[in-house]
Amino acid sequence: MSVLEKMSSTEIMALENKYGAHNYHPLPVVLSRGEGVFVWDVEGKKYFDFLSAYSAVNQGHCHPKIVNAMINQAQTLTLTSRAFYNDQLGPYEQYLTNYFGFDKVLPMNTGAEAVETALKLCRKWAYEVKGIQEQEALIVVCDGNFHGRTTTIISFSNDENARKNFGPYTAGFVKIPYNDVEALQTVLANNANIAGFLVEPIQGEAGVFTPDDSYMMNVKNLCNQYNVLFIADEIQTGIARTGSLLAVCGDCTCEKHCEKQETYATPDILILGKALSGGAYPVSAVLANNAIMNVIKPGQHGSTFGGNPIAAAVAKAALEVVEEEYLAQNARFLGNLFRSKLNEYIKTSSIATLVRGRGLLNAIVINDTEESDTAWNICVALKDNGLLAKPTHGNIIRFAPPLVMTESQLLECIAIICNTLKQFEK
Repeated sequence: MSVLEKMSSTEIMALENKYGAHNYHPLPVVLSRGEGVFVWDVEGKKYFDFLSAYSAVNQGHCHPKIVNAMINQAQTLTLTSRAFYNDQLGPYEQYLTNYFGFDKVLPMNTGAEAVETALKLCRKWAYEVKGIQEQEALIVVCDGNFHGRTTTIISFSNDENARKNFGPYTAGFVKIPYNDVEALQTVLANNANIAGFLVEPIQGEAGVFTPDDSYMMNVKNLCNQYNVLFIADEIQTGIARTGSLLAVCGDCTCEKHCEKQETYATPDILILGKALSGGAYPVSAVLANNAIMNVIKPGQHGSTFGGNPIAAAVAKAALEVVEEEYLAQNARFLGNLFRSKLNEYIKTSSIATLVRGRGLLNAIVINDTEESDTAWNICVALKDNGLLAKPTHGNIIRFAPPLVMTESQLLECIAIICNTLKQFEK
C-alpha cells in the first residue's frame, strides 16, 4: 500500500493546505476512486458526483473505452512535439472536423489555451482578411462571462476576485450585457473595428444563465450582417451536456454535425475542451473553416503538447462514446425530469427560489445573499448525504452529473437534494 492509501482525509487535506497554493476552496472531501456516476473518498464512502469536474466527465468516471485508448497509446508513443508528424493526429483531426462540421482544427490542451487561441485567430483574420488596421481590432464579450483566468481573459472579466491586483490588463475588448441582442446590434453598428463576438451559449460559472431560445441565432445573424466572427465557447456546454451535441444546436439531438446545420447558429470559431477527453487527459480544440484558419502560418502559434498522440487517441474515443451511448438524448430526457421534479419542490420552498438550465447543466438559486454561506452549508450537507455539488456566486448551486446517469439514479439524487433542502427550510 502507498503512503497516501494509509492517510486519512484530514491528513491529506492538511498536506494540500500546507504545501499547495491556496487558489481553490474545495469541499472537504478527499476522493480516491471513480466509476461512472460515482466517486469514493479515501475512507470508502460512496457519493454521486453532481459536478463532473465542471462538465469534463460527461462520459462518466474512468470510462473503459477512453481509459483503454489512453493506456494503449501511452504504451506506444506519448509525445513527439509538432516538430514531426505522428500517426494519431491526422486521423483524429479528420474525425473531429467531420464530427463538428468544420474544415480545420487547431489542437491545444486546456480550455483557457483554446480561448486564447481563438482570440489570436480572430484578430489575425481581422487584420489580414477583414482589413481592420493593425492594433485596432476589438472583440465583444458579455458581462458575467467566464472564459478562463489567463491575464488576457481576466482583462474582460467582471469577477473582481479573479482580476484584482493582476493588472495591467489587456486592451481590445468591449463588454455588453448577456442575452441582449439590441446591445450587440448597437455596438456592431457603431464600430467598424469589431472583429468578433465571444460568447458562452449558457453562462455556466455565472450560475447557469440560459438565454432566450432565439438569442444564439440572432447573434449569428448579426455577426453575418456586420462581417464579424461568431466565437462560441462551448468548453463547458458542448459535447452533449445540454441535451444537444452543442448548446448552439438548440433542439437538435443529433450526435454529430448533421443536415440541420442551417437551422442552428453555427459558429465561425468553435472552442471545445473538458469533455473532449472525457476527463481523462487535458485536450482542447479550436475549430474553424479554411477562410479563417488559413491565416495561421508555421511558427505563429503552437504548443509542445497540443495534438500529442495520447490526446488524439483519447479524444477520438471520448467522442465515439458520446455517439454510441446516446448521451445527448439522455441528457435532454434527464434534464427535463430534473427541472420538473425540482420545480415541484420549489413551489412550496422558502430556501430554493428557482431552478434553471438545459439538459444536465442546471442550477438552483438559494434564497439568500451572494455573501452568505447558506449555499456552501447546503453543499456540505449534500456531501454528508452522499451527493457532491459546489456553489457558484455565493447563493447558486450548480448540478451537472455525468451524462451516463440512469433515470433511477437521477430520481435517487433528486430525493437526496430535496431531503437536504428540507433541512434548511425556514
